Amino acid sequence: MPEVKGNGPNGDGPNGDAPDDAGGVQIDLIGADRMANMAAMEKIRMILDGVRDNNIVILETGLSPDEESKLIEVTMTEISPDEFNGIEIETYPRSETTDQSFLDRLMGNESTQKLTVIGPANQIETLHKDENLISALVSRK
Repeated sequence: MPEVKGNGPNGDGPNGDAPDDAGGVQIDLIGADRMANMAAMEKIRMILDGVRDNNIVILETGLSPDEESKLIEVTMTEISPDEFNGIEIETYPRSETTDQSFLDRLMGNESTQKLTVIGPANQIETLHKDENLISALVSRK
């Protein structure tokens, strides 16, 4: 396997993260197992830190309605014209009938079994969304 060298302290990117690629877009895919053991504010902070680093964050398991509201609330307090333009968020719901019990559907409890895509507002534009597909255009600023 070839070795990748960057300009960071360990041969990685400039901040010690991934190799530096000025033409690419980093996508952080976050699994359900990692999210399951996190408190709501930990999830929100992890998401916003990733987006502030100009990464696209994809959550295998979506946020609850309360967590999503809190994410939007915290995002609004952090927006500044020169540094952070906010987020773009799209959710792709999975089949509700297979992920929820009849009682949950009857009581209106929303399943968090959904894929969520979050990115910097100035870099991600939703082109199309339906029950089977989210199509987005991602650009480097």
